Amino acid sequence: MNYNYRYRLRPSDALEEQLAWTVDTCRQVYNHFLHRLNRTSDTSAYSEQKLLPSLKKWWSELKQVHSKVLQKVVQRLYDNLSTLRGRKENGYRVGTLKRKAPGEYRSFTYSQSGFKLKNTSGRTRLWLSKLGEIPLTFHRNLPDDAEVKTVTVKQEPTGKWYAILGVETPDDPPEKPENPERCVGIDVGILKYTHDTDGTAVESLDLSDERERLERAQRDLSRKEHGSNNWEKQRRVVAERHAVLKNKRRDFLHKLSNYYARECDLVAVEDLDAKGLVELPGNSRNRAGAAWGTFLRMLEYKCKQEGTHFVAVEPAGTTKECASCGVSTEKPLWVREHSCPSCGFEADRDANAAWNILSRGVKERLGAGRSESTSSESLCDSDGLRKSHSDFRTPVETAFPVDTPVSAKRVVETGSPALKERTASAVSE
Repeated sequence: MNYNYRYRLRPSDALEEQLAWTVDTCRQVYNHFLHRLNRTSDTSAYSEQKLLPSLKKWWSELKQVHSKVLQKVVQRLYDNLSTLRGRKENGYRVGTLKRKAPGEYRSFTYSQSGFKLKNTSGRTRLWLSKLGEIPLTFHRNLPDDAEVKTVTVKQEPTGKWYAILGVETPDDPPEKPENPERCVGIDVGILKYTHDTDGTAVESLDLSDERERLERAQRDLSRKEHGSNNWEKQRRVVAERHAVLKNKRRDFLHKLSNYYARECDLVAVEDLDAKGLVELPGNSRNRAGAAWGTFLRMLEYKCKQEGTHFVAVEPAGTTKECASCGVSTEKPLWVREHSCPSCGFEADRDANAAWNILSRGVKERLGAGRSESTSSESLCDSDGLRKSHSDFRTPVETAFPVDTPVSAKRVVETGSPALKERTASAVSE
């Protein structure tokens, strides 16, 4: 499996100048080969990479940049071109590749060689060819059997430098048993970020204070003369405010997805078109801020990392369909309770959707279907497989697990174990 590990670099002033110079040189090389691409037919990444040695004869500064870095610059150009063509073939209206201005090109990549992690005087440093050793904050160790394949050095808009290590592990983790014991369906929302079939309802992260600080910083930036020293200082302040928002949101999503991937044997979610939902009219800011697509991608790769079964099901009708009898009932968004006119079953709207998601996930992954004769007294069948609520066809007397509200603040402050402690106490009670 392939993973990316991100570490903060701590370069000296001299090293920072070298890094910035390398980034700008790579940008110029990118623009040079883009110019050739627009005026030469039948070119490819491989044919253009072969021109680099001759290019160094008259562009002598390129000798100060590692050869693999220059090759990845050319590859990056043709990867961008391939992406553009793919979107055009899928019906999107696309333009052409544009020249990169200073500030628009922020990274360069070493591939296969030219880098090494060193331990100097008890401190981990990243050695890069043509640049030297750069101190970094090595806040977590790499897997024992991992091999570093690529190193990408990137400068964020805040001015901070990061190294992204692309590592490869030899074997995929073993999947959990085909008859998983703990299966969970997850419905995502805005007020309650997740509502699962175990009765855990996690509130959304409150970032209103951070947004207000960002808006104030943006208003201050609009009053500065564009390009002045004061404008540049304030631009960095705005970038810092954006970074705080992004980091807090991603920290919350990492901890939440990590909890489900580690604690469950099978996770079922909706296969949402997050981009399409954001483009719908009304409430798009909250939908964009919820970052459902990011959460589902994190959950998917963490489940793969832990060997947990991950299933993305068709989302249509999960809210309308009754988890007890399967009858669909129209309900507007403001109705937060599900009440089935057919069987009389009542439950929270999100809880009902979560059970439908789990039912579809179990059926898709394990081939399990609804059973009219299944007893409502047990949550597991003879093989130990946890059934979804849809397997029961139970009347209103059979209740869902009591909802356990979990504050997003608890997830952020104490990490995903807060969920485990809260749900464990609820079960014991």
